[in-house]
Amino acid sequence: MGLDMYAHRRVYVKQCEHEKPEERYTVRVERGGKPVAGIQSERISSVDEEVMYWRKANHIHGWFVDNVLEGDDDCRDTEVSREQIRELLRVCRTVIANSRLVRGMVVKCEKLEDGVWVKHRSPGNVIENSTVAHKLLPVRKGFFFGREEYDEHYLYEVERTRDWAFRMLADFDNWVPGDIIYSSSS
Repeated sequence: MGLDMYAHRRVYVKQCEHEKPEERYTVRVERGGKPVAGIQSERISSVDEEVMYWRKANHIHGWFVDNVLEGDDDCRDTEVSREQIRELLRVCRTVIANSRLVRGMVVKCEKLEDGVWVKHRSPGNVIENSTVAHKLLPVRKGFFFGREEYDEHYLYEVERTRDWAFRMLADFDNWVPGDIIYSSSS
């Protein structure tokens, strides 16, 4: 259980009679090197490629909810525009530039003790001044949403997201086909 988040590239591959042969996609579903019975290639209309997976990165999910899903955290597939990805990249870069890690105590796990959830801490790295992080990518509380601290794990997910956004923008620039779709489940 927990917050799982995905970005997919969805490519429309439906065969159209008006397309030139060199413009058509060929999609084949095989298992063990043999075509899967019952799936007809010419009827496949789209292909989804998972281009990013996050687990319990609630601050990143919160950004998508606020900026892509119009405040509706309803787990639906939603297209993410080039401009939205560019803005997410800008936000991630700003948070990273303003997040200096220092030694501190980080939450390693939470355990149910006598009916109460208790956070167990150990030495690690925390963001020295989380003002910018809190303003631009605040942590979100939710049922099994993950950590709520501004620590090394928080920053790691921001760095992964920055790298993903950079790759997606490069793909747009290189005319890689497909729409970027964000979805989540919790």
